Amino acid sequence: MIPDYQTLMLPVLKAAHSGEVNTRNVIDELSKEFGLTDVEREQLLPSGKQRVIDNRVQWAKSYLKQAGLVRYTRRRRHSSAIPTHKS
Repeated sequence: MIPDYQTLMLPVLKAAHSGEVNTRNVIDELSKEFGLTDVEREQLLPSGKQRVIDNRVQWAKSYLKQAGLVRYTRRRRHSSAIPTHKS
């Protein structure tokens, strides 16, 4: 079952914690993490223009950005907006 965007928010944020990440790579990793089948990975929205998993990850990123937790660094890339402590 494809997770909803709320379920994807924490994993998307964690993926960006170490620095700039490529959204395509995040989608691929989360698809594996959630055990999505090939059919689920390729499932399209009713419009037929975007994959469901891609759409949900994009919504998760959007809401995290609105909350100030991630920032868009370049096209299809984002990183954490939370400062990291380095010892």
